[in-house]
Amino acid sequence: MLTEAIVLAGGLGTRLRSVVSDLPKAMAPVAGQPFLTYLLQFLQAHGLRRVVLAIGYKSDQIRGYFGAHFGSLELVYSVEEEPLGTGGAIRRAMSLVGEDVTLVLNGDTFLRLDYADLLAAAAPYPDPPLVVALRRVPDAGRYGAAIVSGGRIQGFAARGTAGPGLINAGCYLVPRNIFQRYPMPAKFSWEHDLLEAHAAQLQPVALECDVPFIDIGVPEAFQQAQTLIPEWVNATA
Repeated sequence: MLTEAIVLAGGLGTRLRSVVSDLPKAMAPVAGQPFLTYLLQFLQAHGLRRVVLAIGYKSDQIRGYFGAHFGSLELVYSVEEEPLGTGGAIRRAMSLVGEDVTLVLNGDTFLRLDYADLLAAAAPYPDPPLVVALRRVPDAGRYGAAIVSGGRIQGFAARGTAGPGLINAGCYLVPRNIFQRYPMPAKFSWEHDLLEAHAAQLQPVALECDVPFIDIGVPEAFQQAQTLIPEWVNATA
C-alpha cells in the first residue's frame, strides 16, 4: 500500500493569468477552494498518510493556507529557493521520502485513478520500475502521445501531431533511487529531459487507464474543472 506522495505544486500558472489572479497554479480556485485541496482529499481517501508538497513560486501562500496537516495527512514542504524544473523539484522532494517507491503527482492535473493499480503494474518486476499512468484522449497534439510496446513506454511522439493517443496523465510510481540510476543536472524537466529524452533506456511501465482526467493548465479546461472535479472527488469520498 502506498503511504507517501510527492505533489508538484510549484507551477506559476502563467497560462491561467487571464482567468486567475497571481497565484501558484495549485492554488487556482475550483468551486471556491484551491485545486490542491481536491488532490489532498483524494489522496486521503486512498489511504495515504504523508504528502511532500514541492513548492517554489509564492510558496508562502501554500504553506500559510495548508499548514502541517490536511485531515489525516501529514504535510511536509520541499521548498525551491530557485526554480529547479519539475525534475529537480522531484529529486529534492525525494530526499524527504522514506519508502522505496513513492507516488508522484502533477499539481495541475487530476486523474481519478485507484493508486493500487500503479503497485499492481509494478508487481511483476523484481526491481521497482518507474510506472507512468497513461490516458487515452481524442487529440494528443497538445501533449505528445506515448509510444507503447509490450507494456513499456518506448518513446513519445512530437507535440503538435493531431489525433487520438495515450498521453502522460501526470501520475507516476517512482523508485526512490531513480536519480542514482539516471544522474541529471541540477535543473531539469522531468517530462522532457528524463522521460522523453531517455525513454528508450528507462522503458517505463505503461499503466493505461480509462478514468476521469483533466489538466487545468489552460482556461477552457479550468472552467470545466469548476464542476467536474468536485463531482469526481465527492464520488470517491
